[in-house]
Amino acid sequence: MGKSRASEHQAFLSWLLDQIEIHQVDALIVAGDIFDTGSPPSYAREIYNHFIVDIQSKNCVLVILGGNHDSVAMLNESKALLACLNTHVIAEVNDNSDQHIISLSNRQGDVGAILCAIPFIRQRDLLQSKAGQSGADKQQAMRQSIAEYYQACYQQAEQLRDNKALPIIATGHLVTVNAKTSESVREIYIGTLDAFPANAFPPVDYMALGHIHKPQLVAKSEHIRYSGSPIPLSFDETKGKKPKSVVLVTFEEGKLAQTQTLEIPCFQPMAIIKGNLKDIEKELSKLLESNKLKDQQTIWLEIEVASQDYLNDLQIRLQQITAELPVEILLLRRERKNKQATLLNEEKETLNELSVEDVFARRLDEETWETDEYKQRVERLKTRFKQIVSELDG
Repeated sequence: MGKSRASEHQAFLSWLLDQIEIHQVDALIVAGDIFDTGSPPSYAREIYNHFIVDIQSKNCVLVILGGNHDSVAMLNESKALLACLNTHVIAEVNDNSDQHIISLSNRQGDVGAILCAIPFIRQRDLLQSKAGQSGADKQQAMRQSIAEYYQACYQQAEQLRDNKALPIIATGHLVTVNAKTSESVREIYIGTLDAFPANAFPPVDYMALGHIHKPQLVAKSEHIRYSGSPIPLSFDETKGKKPKSVVLVTFEEGKLAQTQTLEIPCFQPMAIIKGNLKDIEKELSKLLESNKLKDQQTIWLEIEVASQDYLNDLQIRLQQITAELPVEILLLRRERKNKQATLLNEEKETLNELSVEDVFARRLDEETWETDEYKQRVERLKTRFKQIVSELDG
């Protein structure tokens, strides 16, 4: 949306380093999606590298796991170097499950836990497609393969534990059955598997999961958790006012003793406001009264306008309403059902009467993003679409 999140990430990582020091954390596990893209920009890599250097003074083991957004090659390129900095990078699933078993040392240098470090699993990592398999067969085969892989890793960890009082921790980057997602979570399918049942995980002492942005328990189990993303990655993640958090896990005598969520401060206020123009004015007043701004921080807004009338000057009117307020509208749109009702009132047309460009334009019209940036983007999309159609016709 044209906004950098670099300062938020930097603020979070500084806060995280302080928490590691305050709570004397022995190991930090990041369960996938280190970056949001396979080709992260240089500033993001720089923040990543600086954090790895900064954590060295905390006497804390760092475990980096690849997610579905991460490039295996990009994470692996510095793997050997980072191993010299008390950092384990596990970018992909290996045929040899032994390589996913890590002995985690505590601050005294003794082994404190055994980790089954499993990153995002791709279908090609475990299975080869077979002719004649139905969709249900593929689902079952993938589910069984993942369960077997976790079980193999768990058995290796059990052997390494050798009856010592050491907890076994496992990781995963996937969707579990009934996990609550948000708009910014891009659905991932391991082969044709859409969700993995929690009861198929091995009986580890703690399961640290990544991919889902909302912090939550899995199957009402204290020891199976998504920590969630450290900052909201879409406006709908601000709904419900549930804060972002990390999970602090404590083990005693080889068993899970306590799980505690550490609330992450909000480094950039964000909010969704819906209603007609009068409602929006009221909601803005409430928002500004309830929001404790730090250094006059600007609140980023998504506004959805519900109106029976099609207002040609909607953007101008909202700019006037918010002109003197410490807010910035990043997304402005009309309520979808009202927009569709407006389109239905237009002259009825059949598909045969429309060109392919007309159909594409109608689809874009359903979105009705109101900001200048999105209007420019729509024009670029229309131009590019015409070019593609022209190339195909040629």
